[in-house]
Amino acid sequence: MLLRFALRALVCLLVLVTGCTTTDPAAPSWADGTATVREADLPAEARETLQLLDAGGPFPYERDGAVFNNFEDLLPRHPRGYYHEYTVRTPGSRDRGSRRIVTGRGGETYYTDDHYESFRAVLR
Repeated sequence: MLLRFALRALVCLLVLVTGCTTTDPAAPSWADGTATVREADLPAEARETLQLLDAGGPFPYERDGAVFNNFEDLLPRHPRGYYHEYTVRTPGSRDRGSRRIVTGRGGETYYTDDHYESFRAVLR
């Protein structure tokens, strides 16, 4: 646990020192200042969740589609109900795991693999 914290702290420090915020200059304006990931580079399970979103479901987890409140304040601020979360299956996990897709009403799509400690804007 301590090693994991130290590693994350080191990565955060590196980002602050280098000023890196986004990985793609062609990112949409809503992703400005946010790290990005191309859809093709997401884990297969995340791409499956995106396919379910595109199809309108059905979703395998009861909490899929629940309002994401952005308590961490890592995504742009919007009124409650703007964001919704969807589970990304984690092989071998006994529960929902830590991976999620979060969508915004304006078409934004974010991916987290560390249960809301960080987000990357998904470039689709």
